Amino acid sequence: MDENMKPHQRTRRIMVGAAPVGGGAPVAVQSMLNAPADDVAANLAQIEALAEAGCEIVRMAIPRRACLDAFEAVCAASPLPVVADIHFDATIAIEAARRGAAKLRINPGNIGGLEATRDVIEAAREAGIPIRIGVNAGSLDDAIAERQDLTLPEKLVASARQYVRFFEDECRFFDLAVSAKAHDVQTTIDTYRLLAAELPEVPLHIGVTEAGTAFQGIIKSAAGLGVLLEEGIGDTMRISLTDDPVVEVRACWTLLGALDLRRRAPELISCPTCGRCQVDLIGLAREVEEHLASVQKPVKVAVMGCVVNGPGEAADADIGVACGAGSGVVFSHGKIVRKVNESDIVPALLEELENL
Repeated sequence: MDENMKPHQRTRRIMVGAAPVGGGAPVAVQSMLNAPADDVAANLAQIEALAEAGCEIVRMAIPRRACLDAFEAVCAASPLPVVADIHFDATIAIEAARRGAAKLRINPGNIGGLEATRDVIEAAREAGIPIRIGVNAGSLDDAIAERQDLTLPEKLVASARQYVRFFEDECRFFDLAVSAKAHDVQTTIDTYRLLAAELPEVPLHIGVTEAGTAFQGIIKSAAGLGVLLEEGIGDTMRISLTDDPVVEVRACWTLLGALDLRRRAPELISCPTCGRCQVDLIGLAREVEEHLASVQKPVKVAVMGCVVNGPGEAADADIGVACGAGSGVVFSHGKIVRKVNESDIVPALLEELENL
């Protein structure tokens, strides 16, 4: 294997529905549904919103066997592949595989142990779908959790390694992905670095779990996942927030775009305000940002407060504005296109964006 290959290029390719994960495929963006598990219409409506935002894989919890009918109906009508998220009950996982799941997400540690997963593995094999082994800091096997000679990242990796070897060596099942999540940023980074080194062939689902509400959660996730993605670690990702799942998806794309890994939506470049600014730059930038939320062009749009910062410092922007006293000059790639009044800045930017 080429030593210059990044970790995500060395992993096996698995397919989650039509979405490729691993083997050098672009990092796939995921989120999780939070509508009631027995409400088909609500879950499908949420999936439609997530698909519009750029989500590529959705996960749906199945907390009770009574929810399996709803899960089957959602899978049948969903435009996105649906992953079944199951805890505690192996029977639900087996049924989910039979009823249209594109992938199963289980934690062998809380689904009855390794022996209980044998039938789950066979159900996935028969359905031709992969399994994500999800290990969490809060639900480690007791034998590993009690070890004093291991750090938390080492415990997480030991648990994941044990499960992977069982799936591969004893059950000959290789259609796998692994996640090992913690709410601490450094633990997350250390854990996934170890996983990439010790299980280089297994695709990794990365995320900081229980990261918090949007403000804190996005910062924690960007800090942890940004490091990993820059190192080439991670084949699919979720930014977990206590918020609308659509916000998770937008945050994923913004992070991927900031790292120049994948671009789907515009990037807003805007300068901090200072005493030279003679327009309501904060309000202007927010208004532009709101309009850009519905635009699906991988372009750079700059909103600069004065001639000091623009267009020179935003010369690489596809389109932008540099503001003066109640007015602004619209520019493209550093060249001035026209001058407009402050009230016309946003319409002018959008008009020029349409022409790109």
